Amino acid sequence: GISLTSLLSPAMEYRCVRALFTEDTITVYQAYNDAIAAAAITAQTFVDPFKRTRMTWIKPSFCWMMYRSGFAQKDANQRRILAIELKRSSFENLLRQSCLSHYVEEEGVTKEEWQTQLSNHPVRVQWDPERTMTLDVLPFRSLQMGLTGSAVNEYCDEAIVRIRDVTPLVLTVKTLLDKGEIEAAQALLPQEELYPMPEDLRLRLKM
Repeated sequence: GISLTSLLSPAMEYRCVRALFTEDTITVYQAYNDAIAAAAITAQTFVDPFKRTRMTWIKPSFCWMMYRSGFAQKDANQRRILAIELKRSSFENLLRQSCLSHYVEEEGVTKEEWQTQLSNHPVRVQWDPERTMTLDVLPFRSLQMGLTGSAVNEYCDEAIVRIRDVTPLVLTVKTLLDKGEIEAAQALLPQEELYPMPEDLRLRLKM
């Protein structure tokens, strides 16, 4: 698992991607209702009742997904947590189509330039505070990617290698935490490491 000590290392960059990845794939997480999740598991991509016309958010951080979904217990539309393995080449290609989701004056562009970027890029990027497995805020940021339009099609048709339902893992971790069995819960977490982001993407993502 990931130790809190390692997460708080002075070497940790304010914006960086920590993820479960191999030489070829990277895992991201999404939360859905039963119908969308069941169809996705069967098809090994996202199909009806999933709507490609809606923005869909993907997250490489397991703990941030736990925070967002309340350990799959926040509401019926987030009761199934899916781990989606993507081709690293596709993940990086999607990021090359991204811009920041909110205007930040310090980023060196005018608000008008940013609005133009929004209309020309189908991927939105947010840097939200990272979380521990007990959902405490950490002093650095976690990547969220919002996909729209052509990016959703690329995600569904080209990027996905495998979809797994990790809801049982999520519920087990929550049960252990509720019992105070912190080390046992931590041992079950995905082995997330710093993702080696290409230099052009580090610049695009303001890393």
